[in-house]
Amino acid sequence: MAAAAGLTRTTHGGLRGRFDRGRARLDGPGREPGIDLARGLAVVGMFAAHLLDTTAFEWTHPATWTDVVNGRSSILFATLAGVSLALVTGGERPFDGARMASARCSLALRAACIWLLGVLLVMLQTPVLVILPAYGILFLLALPFLRLPVGWLFAASAGVAVAAPFAVFAIDQLPLWDGEAGQTVAHTIGWHYPFALWLAFVLAGIGTGRMAFARPATATLLLAVGAVLAAVGYGIVGRWAELAPADSIWGVVLSSTAHSSGMGEAVGSGGFALGAIALCTLLCATPARAVFLPLRAVGSMPLTAYTAQLLTWAALQPPAGEAGSELAAFRALDPFWPLTIATLAGCTAWALLLGRGPLERLVGWVARVGPREAPAGAA
Repeated sequence: MAAAAGLTRTTHGGLRGRFDRGRARLDGPGREPGIDLARGLAVVGMFAAHLLDTTAFEWTHPATWTDVVNGRSSILFATLAGVSLALVTGGERPFDGARMASARCSLALRAACIWLLGVLLVMLQTPVLVILPAYGILFLLALPFLRLPVGWLFAASAGVAVAAPFAVFAIDQLPLWDGEAGQTVAHTIGWHYPFALWLAFVLAGIGTGRMAFARPATATLLLAVGAVLAAVGYGIVGRWAELAPADSIWGVVLSSTAHSSGMGEAVGSGGFALGAIALCTLLCATPARAVFLPLRAVGSMPLTAYTAQLLTWAALQPPAGEAGSELAAFRALDPFWPLTIATLAGCTAWALLLGRGPLERLVGWVARVGPREAPAGAA
């Protein structure tokens, strides 16, 4: 009996020790809790955008507020990609010389892995516009900008946000997208999240990651800037779009509606993303960050969480039947809360017991195959 009691204490201590080490990893110097929280919110927001029926957002109707997830969640995800790129290449003090060259090589391999995973998820043929192919391409497009000063990064982001909607409008008119072959091209390069415009969000994220954004004063300033940009994009530019004929180039290019790729959306949702990052950073500077541990765990392995959702969807997808579409048929199962709770529980248990997410670990291993020295930091 004494031996059994000793074994029980040892096992309990070992399990408790693993939990303690896992929690230390999530709170340790290698991670930014606010960034993990923002990533977790972005992932759950994309779940909601996929799985919930929403109506157009109106301030005076709380029932429509769930529409905030549409468009903004994926843009927050892209902005956080930029923050991660900054963090793994030196943060406030970017690498230079051979070290930056090694980091760029590692990130290019990481981009290729993400793109390939995205294409494989597209092949599942779930009724979802998979973001990962565009995500991988955005990683590659961002590589030349990693040494730019903060001011130039935000200036470049603003320039892309203003100019790219015109380019996207022109590209959308090309016959390239016609027919099944055109749709295959669009899915393969993630054009439903047009990287010509979405580079603006990644650049803003890199600029954020190059700042001391975890300091309360900096985070507060970033929150204020995000609020102003959201007001300008949704309020002023969006209003201009409403005054223009809906089928005119100005009505499209200035639009602030979700997934319109308009200037209003770029400025407004970009500001929303910066504000969300700042707010999450401020929250995680308080003891309240313990409450957000499950969301932070999801944010520590966003690639795994996103992929697991689509694999589950593919396994459970019922036929369209009377619902009229496969998307409606899946939503009729009311899958949002079961999938979200399972994701929160699974990611929390994995992060506390095993550490880094399985896909994050795999992609990290592949990214280290090329360069001799892998970049350090929270990804």
